[in-house]
Amino acid sequence: MSIKGRCTAINYIEEDVVLTILPERLGVCRFKNEMPYPDWLIKSGTFFSLTRTVDETSIVCREELIPADYPSEKGFRAFKVQGLLDFNVVGILSSLLNPLAADGITVFVISTYETDYILVKQENLEKAIRALGTVATIIRET
Repeated sequence: MSIKGRCTAINYIEEDVVLTILPERLGVCRFKNEMPYPDWLIKSGTFFSLTRTVDETSIVCREELIPADYPSEKGFRAFKVQGLLDFNVVGILSSLLNPLAADGITVFVISTYETDYILVKQENLEKAIRALGTVATIIRET
């Protein structure tokens, strides 16, 4: 399935933004900084993100891998912004997040060196597809 829309980011290459919906259900969990990185994280498959700050360490990964005793929030689906995003491009995320905010959809965002991921709760996925479809082309990954 594909839904087409147009992104209005400043300095963006004259191409449509394409978002791919990743098939995995994801969860976000927290663990204490003094804990070693868990073995199950490395074995988590195609998608995980680990962020460590002074205050905490957070992991985003497939929800079924998160141990029951870890504080967590589960049930997320991810939209991946396709292509390499230049660091000089302004407004990609805001142009994608504004329609979601207007529809009352909360998000969890992960940025990597090359691109961005927008996570929404599974129960808001179809609503998010409709909202994002106004500014981007949406593709479901199988």
